[in-house]
Amino acid sequence: MRKSGILLPVSSIPSKYGIGTFSKKAYEFIDLLAQAGQTYWQILPLGPTGYGDSPYQSFSTFAGNPYYIDLEELIEEGYLTKDDCDQYDFGDNAEYVDYEKIYLSRFKVLRKAFKNSKIEQKEEFRKFTQENSYWLDDYALYMAVKNSFDGISWISWDEDIKLRKESAMKAYREKFAEEIAFYQFQQFLFAKQWKALKAYANSKKIQIIGDIPIYVAFDSADTWANPELFQLDDTCTPIAVAGCPPDAFSATGQLWGNPLYRWDYHKKTEYAWWMKRIAYCYELYDVVRIDHFRGFDEYYAIPFGDPTAEFGHWEQGPGYDIFKTMKEKLGKKAVIAEDLGFLTDSVLKLVKKTGYPGMKILQFAFDSREESDYLPHNYTSNSVVYTGTHDNDTVLGWYQSLNRRDKAFAKRYLNIRSNKDVQWEFIRAAMASVSDTCIIPMQDYLGLGAEARINVPSTLGTNWKWRMLPDAFDEELAERIRNMTKLYGRL
Repeated sequence: MRKSGILLPVSSIPSKYGIGTFSKKAYEFIDLLAQAGQTYWQILPLGPTGYGDSPYQSFSTFAGNPYYIDLEELIEEGYLTKDDCDQYDFGDNAEYVDYEKIYLSRFKVLRKAFKNSKIEQKEEFRKFTQENSYWLDDYALYMAVKNSFDGISWISWDEDIKLRKESAMKAYREKFAEEIAFYQFQQFLFAKQWKALKAYANSKKIQIIGDIPIYVAFDSADTWANPELFQLDDTCTPIAVAGCPPDAFSATGQLWGNPLYRWDYHKKTEYAWWMKRIAYCYELYDVVRIDHFRGFDEYYAIPFGDPTAEFGHWEQGPGYDIFKTMKEKLGKKAVIAEDLGFLTDSVLKLVKKTGYPGMKILQFAFDSREESDYLPHNYTSNSVVYTGTHDNDTVLGWYQSLNRRDKAFAKRYLNIRSNKDVQWEFIRAAMASVSDTCIIPMQDYLGLGAEARINVPSTLGTNWKWRMLPDAFDEELAERIRNMTKLYGRL
């Protein structure tokens, strides 16, 4: 069954108050997806973001980002007034998120909503906290304690609470009971609003593709609450951390800094924590894209404290065993394997054995020096084709920066006769390919350049900020997308 969809982070929806939310604009986006004949809306991880604003470095793998809570809905529910929201500065640039302003204002306005809500008296809230206690208790306590230590990483907390001594846990729970309830309140609102939005998407026959990062952040409730799952020493300091070795793109490699898993321990528990994590993903999404799939075959371990990724080494991951367990315990689930980068024979075998579709990126195809697996005539149907992902430039930005030879090759291959609307020829090639699924970033449909890029890997400062302007995606564009979707049998 041939299908297609659009990639747009929630943060990029043109909502009020500085950042995309689960607002009326999100519902309108879903309506336009349906009008455009799409099957999927792909988003980025929904977790709360910290330093660097990356959704791939979250304070919890289970929690949702409170920035995405729609304040207008809280006004309708009587938790806030319009004046409450209008007195804060959320930033005034419709095309970019100002995370500093959001950070300094969002929690203040949510705190006001919490005080007005009397939420702890409500049965719906009590039920939510009970059903999610397996992760919510640790997350809410972690955030409350973190705030009391001025936001520093848990590794620098006082010894008793850092190591979760029973007496300290009890004392902090009592001392910060109200703050803990405030963080539970945020998660309650997030889950309620997101599930309503997802249900609406599903009612319009739109499925959500979510994203699960392979690693969790070191500074997270997950690592603090479950140190036995990770390669940490007796003082909870990492022994080695995650990253990528040096390559053509980075002379010193990529040092991500996430803690690595103790896969032998996970295997002994039949991957219990992973099964909880993945099962929870399927409460939030219809399809899950597993990021850095290669890490399940082999992962790159960099000695903790190294300033670069140059002196790491490869270690064996869990291989097919974790996916076999997943299929046994959770049943057959829709998965996309992010199998990008340098792929060894063993990881290619792993992807094949799971049966999951891998990813094809058109921007990787046009190297005039060699035949590429990313050229459409080399695809198999069990794959997902993208013009680019959140880590790539937009098609226009990338095309404009191509060297003369590669650009000439792309022009010949795609029969590009003029530079007007050149992005549509790349979209056409993706749509026409044999890949069962085709996902196009919204920026490419809008014909935007490098200014609309979401992320430049291994850099800080300008990432995760782009927002779609109000009314940029209109009925005329939806009709054009629908026509192409129909032309190539994806309707």
